[in-house]
Amino acid sequence: MRKRPSVGFWVLVIALTVVFVAPLVWMAITSFKTVGEAQQVPPTIVPEDPTGRAYGEILTTGGQNPVLRWAINSFLAATLHAGLVVLVASMAGYALARMEFRFKKAIFGLIMATLFVPGFVFLMPNYLLMDNLGWLDTLWALVVPGAAGAFGVFFMRQFFLAIPRELEEVAMIDGANAWTVFSRIILPNAKPAIATLTVLSFLANWNDFIWPLYVLFSPERLTLPAGLKLLQGAYTTDYPVIMTGATVASIPVLILYIFVQRYVIEGVARSGIKG
Repeated sequence: MRKRPSVGFWVLVIALTVVFVAPLVWMAITSFKTVGEAQQVPPTIVPEDPTGRAYGEILTTGGQNPVLRWAINSFLAATLHAGLVVLVASMAGYALARMEFRFKKAIFGLIMATLFVPGFVFLMPNYLLMDNLGWLDTLWALVVPGAAGAFGVFFMRQFFLAIPRELEEVAMIDGANAWTVFSRIILPNAKPAIATLTVLSFLANWNDFIWPLYVLFSPERLTLPAGLKLLQGAYTTDYPVIMTGATVASIPVLILYIFVQRYVIEGVARSGIKG
């Protein structure tokens, strides 16, 4: 008989929920306040005079601060980047998990060593590469760099190691080649890992702030994290507008996690079974 959680456990869960959810609720509430009420001390919990002015101001593509346009740019960049990461990581991870070739361990060790290199080290080399390719101030400057990251390769390799080899051996006996085994046997059984890596890659690109500032110059091509910085004035700060932009930025992420949370939990639980 399973032991029921204690009262202390539920108190801890509720406390953690409040800690993580309260800022989101406060952000959404503030977006409906007036500028004066948002700066009021002590703050009001429920807006005294609710208004949708901030949403009307930012949700226009032709305005001074086209937050909706920035959101579309972020969504396209994050989606394409996540897809490219999964493609590269799954193929490289499968090769390192199942195939035999010379210097396999050395190559894997070299890939893992890059995890210990600070990300800022790659800023200038990636910038020069984007400049030589003519991709500065384009969507591709946000999509391609980082698509062959070491973490994705390691994560997929660990998950592939946990898949029984018998599945592949049976397929090969039936005449399947390596690509058929990978695309029709391995990938369908790796949905949790693929979903997890997709979410992590999407979030990393969606929340990236420094890199877009380096490679994007046109205001209409900015992403949400970089664009939201423009909402803060030099002398005054329109908190409802800033909170509205943050609310818009958080909605796609929350929706994505709601739909794939089951796969994410399973993927994290299974990816570390074998070393």
